[in-house]
This record gives sequence, structure tokens and C-alpha cells, in this order.
Amino acid sequence: MTSSGLPHHDGSELYVARGTPRLGDVVPVRVRVPASRTERGVWVRVVRDGEPRLVPARLDRGDEHERWYVADVLVHNPVTSYRFLLDEPGGYRWLDGRGVHSRDVTDAGDFRLTVHEPAPRWLDDAVVYQVFPDRFARSSGHTGPPTGPLPDWALPAAWSDEPIDAGPGVAQQLYGGDLAGIEARLDHLQRLGVDTLYLTPVFPARSNHRYDATSFAHVDPLLGGDAALASLAGAVHARGMRVVGDLTTNHTGAGHDWFTRAQSDPTSDEAQFYYWTEEPPGYVGWLGHASLPKLNYNAAGLARRLVEGPDSVVARYLEPPFALDGWRIDVANMTGRHAADDHTHAVARAIRTTMAQANPSAVLVSEHFHDAAADLVVGGWHTNMNYSAFTRPVWTWVVEPGSTLPFMGLPVPVPRSGGAAMVATMRDFDSTVPWSVTRHQWNLLGSHDTARIRTVAGSRERVEVAAALLATYPGTPVVWAGDEGGLTGVNGEHGRVPMPWDRIDGRPGAQGAPWDVETFETYRELLALRRSSRALREGGLRWVLAEDDAVAYLRETADERVLVVLARDAWPGARLAVTARAAERLHGDGSVTLTPAGLVVGGSRGPSAQVWRLS
Repeated sequence: MTSSGLPHHDGSELYVARGTPRLGDVVPVRVRVPASRTERGVWVRVVRDGEPRLVPARLDRGDEHERWYVADVLVHNPVTSYRFLLDEPGGYRWLDGRGVHSRDVTDAGDFRLTVHEPAPRWLDDAVVYQVFPDRFARSSGHTGPPTGPLPDWALPAAWSDEPIDAGPGVAQQLYGGDLAGIEARLDHLQRLGVDTLYLTPVFPARSNHRYDATSFAHVDPLLGGDAALASLAGAVHARGMRVVGDLTTNHTGAGHDWFTRAQSDPTSDEAQFYYWTEEPPGYVGWLGHASLPKLNYNAAGLARRLVEGPDSVVARYLEPPFALDGWRIDVANMTGRHAADDHTHAVARAIRTTMAQANPSAVLVSEHFHDAAADLVVGGWHTNMNYSAFTRPVWTWVVEPGSTLPFMGLPVPVPRSGGAAMVATMRDFDSTVPWSVTRHQWNLLGSHDTARIRTVAGSRERVEVAAALLATYPGTPVVWAGDEGGLTGVNGEHGRVPMPWDRIDGRPGAQGAPWDVETFETYRELLALRRSSRALREGGLRWVLAEDDAVAYLRETADERVLVVLARDAWPGARLAVTARAAERLHGDGSVTLTPAGLVVGGSRGPSAQVWRLS
């Protein structure tokens, strides 16, 4: 499938002027139509107060290659949806975020203008690095099992021990990484080319993952306490970097001081913070886990304590001495939702309002493993961990043939799909949110909750293809610590392998997981390439090829055009209906030949990633 000969629109600067409109504003929207098309007229279909209406588009300019039309869209509702109608011989065509259709389509894929402020501007350029504190680094340098006073739940592990992948001991295996250890290794992050540190929870808990907090009042002493977080944040900021925290707004741990107070005194304010039942264990737990009692936002006091106002948990850690630059919200999709209750959007807006007062440049990121569209268009979460529109479809394309890895919670292996299926899935999910969200989505190849990308892809070469997608696709790249060195893991628990610093440092007799220097250099080169190109950071997205084993797309701004060509396996090359006067190779070993009919891209004998700057 090639789409370079089709009409195109997205929300980037070539088509919609950058900026957040206000109600009542008129926004010009543009569409590119190839000169080979025979349209007799172009309109924009908008939906105003629930009723569709057509706005005529006028020819703005044209040349031998394409024509550009422009129409004026009134922003009458907070989210204004629109798509293009082209009158062509043989019937009309609709153009929406999913592509061009010769049939009627639902509104789900319409483009959208929104009055809700997007994520802070710094996210345009950000590259995020996810750290699981227990497994990143120990400040002591000690490599045996952690010593000293340890909690009664902990199963001490040596730094080179393999993580338990399932069953007893999974959440109790303690390696002893701490915040001072992370601070001592910030050079690694900067050498890689990341500028934002995302920490999974740092509150005290009864597990190594710390999503079962026993208090939000302070940082876990096992990690170094409040002083260690303040020191780490100060060191990060001193390098011109940012740090984002992780907060559970859906539940606490069963050992949390709020919950113990609620159980001991049914008349207390805290007793209203949870859902109680007649069935054992007597309260609602997240997904039935008794260790994670679910929070009840019908209690006004809960919002004030956790998410609302200057005295809340949300606000406290955004202010000095911690001054976090945002929050990632765990299981955001379930926060405030239980049976007939649905407070999710109210909670999200409350967090955003609190953040705007405590730190106006802070980012609010949701965790949502499936279709997050309904929660991303209402002015709550700025953006989402983009499993649906990025991680899952990318896995299905780069997965090792014959893999038996389960597919992110499904009772089936990761399917191996062609490039057209991957592209269709990405377009389906991208089309359901405004471009202002798409350009900031947290794209990731894996996380502490998934298998490692090296295990999924099965080879260094296919990891390079996946990493090239990560570095060149619209959104914010997120690197799970260790992926840059080819660490492996069959699931989220098994993938939480400690960073093998002795190997990274090249020490003789080093133990720990193998470290792939070539993969590290590939990540470093690709992230540097992204940083050097405004088109790769801010440009639109125009797919120009989607075959089983190869895909290609253009990233375009007003001053730059970049072509990305990716192959998961050997392929013969292709002719693309993309014109250029010159092509400068930015990454990869492929070839491009310029012809009057377009570009001829050379094939490869195996997986490959090519990036070209076109004049």
C-alpha cells in the first residue's frame, strides 16, 4: 500500500497553525491534494452542537505536484471535529485521520480542534528515561544481597541475580537500588541523550514496586528518604533535565495509614475514602487484590487530601525541595471508576488544576493500556502512555517469527502482522485524539509492565528498526532503562533486571545481565538524530509505504522534510511517489535514487532503518 498519491491532512503546522484556539475563534485548516487527483470541489464537514454542516474550501495555491485548499472552521464547542469531503468523478471521498474513504464513515476518526491546553511545550523536545528504583543502581556499590535492617516482607537478592518472573516472591525480591544510586549515574542518561527522568513510585510500601504505598507523607527510607529525592531532583535540574514522579490515585496499599485508620475507626474521615463490601475481605481491592484497597472519590475529603489544592499530595512534591516536573498516574483509566461511579474526568481536571498552581510547566501523564480517547479529549490528562497506538502495533510488526510470548495480558502469543496492519492500527488510535495530544504521547517499546523489546524482536537488528520508529514517530520517546543495552525479559517482572554497571563500565570479571554496546550506540545515534531535526520532533506524519516487510513515512515542517524507511526483514526496495531535488542520508546504509516520477529506495538483505532529509 502506498499513500503518497492520496489527499492528506494532519494537525501539524503545515495544515493548522500552532496554538490553542479559544471558543469563537476561526481556525483555517488546509488539505494537500496531489495534482493527479480530479476533484471538482472540496468542503470541510464540521460538527457544531451535534449537527454536521459543510464549509466550502477555497483553492489556496498549487503547482505541478499538488494543490492546497483552505477552509475556515469555527471553534464553537470545546472539541470541534471535522473531516474533508472531496467531490470526484465516480463519487465523493471522505478524508479523516484514518485515511481516504469512498464510503460513509463514523465520526470516530475525525480530526479535532480543542480549546484544552496541551502538554507543556518542553515535551516537544523531551526524551524520557524510565527507572524502576530498586533495580537501577545502589549508592553503596555493594553487589551482594542488601544488608542492614530490611523490612519483614523483603527477600534480599544479589545485584546479579535473575529476577523471579512469576509466583511467590515476585513482589518481595529486593535488590536495594536507591535514589542516591540513580543520582550517581546521571552521566549515563546524558550520554544516551535523554533529558527527562521518570521514576516509578518512591513512597514506602510493602513491595519492591511500591504501587502499594503505606504513606504519601514521605519518601521510602529504603531509597534514602525525602533528602535523597530532593538531592536527586536538584542534581537533575542542575543538568537542565527534568524528573517526573509516579502516583497511585486509584488505590493505596492495605498498610497505608489512611486505610489502617479507616479500619480501626468507622467514624473517621478516612473510612469514607474506600469502598466497603459484605464480601471478604470486606472492601474493594484493585482487580480483586486485597493488598490494594480502592479509593472512593465520593468522599470530598479524599480529593482535598490527595489531588486537590496546595496541601494535597499532588502539590507537595511539585514544590521545593522536590520540585517534580509532573506526575505519571498509575491505572489512570480506573481512577474514580467503580460500578455506577465515574469521577475519572473530575479527578483528572482537579490534578491538572492543582499542578497548574504548584508548577505551571508540569506534565500530567495517564497510564491506560487500551483505548484512552474518551479520557484524553476532556482537558484532564495531558497525554498517555501510548501502548495502544504505538507499543502494541510495533510489537506485532517487529516480533520474532515463531515467538510464543504472551501479548500484553492476552491469552495468545504476540501475532506477527504485516506493515499495513501496523499502520492501520496506529492510524485508528491516533485518529481518535487531537493532534495536540498525538504529538506528545509517551511512545514506548516496553516498560516495567511488559516483556523487553530485545526479547520481543529477537535480534539486535530488529531492535534497531523498533528504536528508529521510537525516535522518528510523532510523540515523546520513552526508553525503559536497560533497553538501550539489549537487556531481556519475558514479562514485566522478569524484565525488571538490575542494570549491569560492572559490564557497562567494562570492569574485568563483571557479572550481571549481558550488555550490548552496539545497541547502546544505536539508541544514542537515533536520539541525537531526533534532537537535530525539527521535523522529527514537531513535524506531521504522512505514510507513503506500507508493505508486509517495509514501511515508510514523511515527517514535515515548513522548513524541513524527513523520509523514514524501515524494513523488518529483507525486501527489494520500492518506488515512492515523493519528489525531491536532493536526499541527504541521516541514518542507515540504504540508497535513494531521484527520478522525475519520485524516489526509488533501495532494499536490504535484512532488517534496516534508513532516515533521509529531502530538499
